[in-house]
Amino acid sequence: MKAAVASEQGLVLREVPKPSPKANEILVKVRTAALNRADVGQAHGAKHGQSGGLGAVLGMEFAGEVEGVGAEVKGIKAGDRVTCSGAGAWGEWAVTDWGRVNPMPRNLDFVQAVTLPIALLTMHNAVVTAGRVKKGESVMIQGASSGVGLMGMQIAKTKGARLVIGTSTNAERRARLKDYGADLALDTKAEGWAEQAYKAAGNGVDLTVDQVSGGVMNGNMHAAAILGRIVNVGRLGGQNGDFDYNLHALKRIDYIGVTFRTRSLEEVREIARRMREDLWDFVDDGKLRLPIDRTFALDAAPAALDYMKANRHFGKIVLRV
Repeated sequence: MKAAVASEQGLVLREVPKPSPKANEILVKVRTAALNRADVGQAHGAKHGQSGGLGAVLGMEFAGEVEGVGAEVKGIKAGDRVTCSGAGAWGEWAVTDWGRVNPMPRNLDFVQAVTLPIALLTMHNAVVTAGRVKKGESVMIQGASSGVGLMGMQIAKTKGARLVIGTSTNAERRARLKDYGADLALDTKAEGWAEQAYKAAGNGVDLTVDQVSGGVMNGNMHAAAILGRIVNVGRLGGQNGDFDYNLHALKRIDYIGVTFRTRSLEEVREIARRMREDLWDFVDDGKLRLPIDRTFALDAAPAALDYMKANRHFGKIVLRV
């Protein structure tokens, strides 16, 4: 089958063997796949968790029709239309564990549906499970103009947040955040942004979901309420930075790290189950959605990855297979 794989030269198109599902997996005829930030680091074979490396098929989310199921799979059958998370998405066929499979949302096509799996999993876990959001609280999403960030703001709204703050350093993207749940959009390069967030929330932000890290951590703590929570989801702004330990202690902040890379298969299944139980009615009703910036053919996957690297997009980039 044709697939986009990691090589020493970067992302390339190659013929690779069609995957076969293990007992716990399904085989999907892929119709669409989506790009995510983590894909950029894997194009030259950088490993993330248990997947990756030279020759690996890239991609983390896909949609299509089920072609086959393993012996342990229940509730999914050949012919079902599904959206999935899992490695090896950028090929003509892909396999994934049954616990990472979602039904096709009502009234969505494959292009629209494929934008959702990673964002829903990541942000439901960050906002609801790790972040413990409560109705009436204030929530700030750092790096809100990414697909995952846009979903985080919407999930916060569905859970009853009274104030949602989104951040972006790009003025054009920042202006669009209100269409996806932001009551206030801030530029973290502007002086006084943390104080502005603190005052807007009343006595500080209850929950911050941080995809940036790096240089914004102390600002997050300045913006936080006493007993606030900060969930470390991503490090787009750097993996190291200043940390005001005294401020952290004074405000008694819970600083929570999350990643899928060190989670067991059983943990990932439970995260997906909780997400579907909590959010799928909103997905079916079209209340949780992501914009599609641009689509590419699978043959143009290297160009799609370059487009993501250029960081000019708003929302999701999708491959048609």
